[in-house]
Amino acid sequence: MIVEDIAKYIDHTVLAANATREKIEQICKEAQQWHFASVCVNSCWVPLCAKILAKSDVKVCSVVGFPLGAMATESKAFEAKRAVTDGADEIDMVINVGWLKNHDDDLVLDDIAKVKQACGKKTLKVIIEACLLTDEQKARACRLAKTAGADFVKTSTGFSTGGAKVEDIRIMRKAVGPELGVKASGGIHTYEQAKAMVEAGATRIGASSGIAIVEGQNGAN
Repeated sequence: MIVEDIAKYIDHTVLAANATREKIEQICKEAQQWHFASVCVNSCWVPLCAKILAKSDVKVCSVVGFPLGAMATESKAFEAKRAVTDGADEIDMVINVGWLKNHDDDLVLDDIAKVKQACGKKTLKVIIEACLLTDEQKARACRLAKTAGADFVKTSTGFSTGGAKVEDIRIMRKAVGPELGVKASGGIHTYEQAKAMVEAGATRIGASSGIAIVEGQNGAN
């Protein structure tokens, strides 16, 4: 029951700077074996993943503006468009946290909207980096993502000061309503943690410990 309950939620993730071709090939093989939702990789690996996964039900997800989100909007949009051209089915972009904190909501909205435009019909997930935000800012970021046409909101990059929290999932789900997906990512290593996120409203789990999660082990050990 563990596999049936949780595997379909998992984006099997490798975003480390030192990830090798062998590692990327491995996660693609594992994702096919366990029927994970996607593999999530840096954009340089998208062509390889798209080739390996072409005849499978596993999607290819690429991160954009990662991990800081503080580059020019045009750069994010170009990165997203290139990833889609290379075979990405989903894009996980990072918002400009500084703009959000400055209440430059029009800039945040435009940033997300331009990346969504670059994605076309492909799925866009918007990473709000919840660990850096107040509850009000988390909710506002989610509402802006929804207005801009995003398909998901996502808690974290996993590269900042904290990862996913159940409380954040509840805030995000309330902010976007039932229409958008909510992805919990960062620090999820066990089936119990993943299950708690789903029960709080998450519809996707980003994790580098996907195998441990579906096998009921502790991926942090």
